[in-house]
Amino acid sequence: MDPAELTGTVLRTVRSAAVGEFGAPVPARVVVERPRPGGCGDYATNAALQLAHAAGRDPLDVAALLRDRLAAQPGIAAVTVTGPGFLNITLRPEGDSVEDALAAGELFGHGDFLRGQSFRLVADEHPRALVLADSLRRLLLAAGASVGEQGDLVRVPAVAPPPGPGPGRGPGPRELPPDVLRWAFLRAPAHQRPRLAPELLLRREPNPLFRIQYAHSRTAALARAAAALRIGGTGADGPPAAPPTGPVRHTRSGGALRAAIGELPAVVETAARRRAPDRLARHLDVLAGAFLGAEAAHPALPSGDEETTAVHRARLRQAAAAGVALRNGLGLLGIQAPEYV
Repeated sequence: MDPAELTGTVLRTVRSAAVGEFGAPVPARVVVERPRPGGCGDYATNAALQLAHAAGRDPLDVAALLRDRLAAQPGIAAVTVTGPGFLNITLRPEGDSVEDALAAGELFGHGDFLRGQSFRLVADEHPRALVLADSLRRLLLAAGASVGEQGDLVRVPAVAPPPGPGPGRGPGPRELPPDVLRWAFLRAPAHQRPRLAPELLLRREPNPLFRIQYAHSRTAALARAAAALRIGGTGADGPPAAPPTGPVRHTRSGGALRAAIGELPAVVETAARRRAPDRLARHLDVLAGAFLGAEAAHPALPSGDEETTAVHRARLRQAAAAGVALRNGLGLLGIQAPEYV
């Protein structure tokens, strides 16, 4: 997590607390900087003092609440309150997005940044708008909001696709499998007409939906193979691997994969706030490509008579975390995450 990402995390947490806990004005910005003398951790912020002043509350009480919420965010190892209410933040080492994903499991990518907010979705009466509304409902619930008959009105307009096949057109909506149709509807921004092209049916990696589902199936296949080989400590049901001495933490492909896994919670938040499932769809394509690239460059399983090492176990945990992220992301789009392709 870099300083800009941390600042965004702190700001989102403060805004959530301002609205949901204190009924205070939402701050426009917060300052995150290196600790001053007497501080600790990697970064410090006076955000609790800022919010306490706006809310008319005790700064230490506000700091304690923000401390607990920030400590639960991916990438943050610890938060300490010092002085009158400064928050000192210690970041987790690079690569812990893998452990975050494995620890959170089916809740990885979920958050509470819309906690206390309620929404009522109203969609245009055509299939694409209904699909968008369903995905938005999933995203808002994952963000901690309530969705029902009461709350802030969210209209879900959507540019409809062509009604059916014709000269120069691709297949019509009724000719596409449900997952493929949902992908086509959600991948394009709501204001753009989705492209229903024959390429959507291709079962090859150039097809983004196939690539994402195939990547998920590969993570499941690696888990099955590791179990068959009795390689322990490779997934959510086993303890972390010992720190590897090999190149897994230093390869460009491995770094890209860990970054893509770690970005999922922020992507889900952005998709929920901006009512834009297409942002999540695009990120899943990036994540799938990062996983397939990492696995091609540095296979997770030992080959032949090669001895199983901590490097292999770390790569297998990395693959398992990618599977968690892909599965959860597809679930928020309402699309299946197959274990076999």
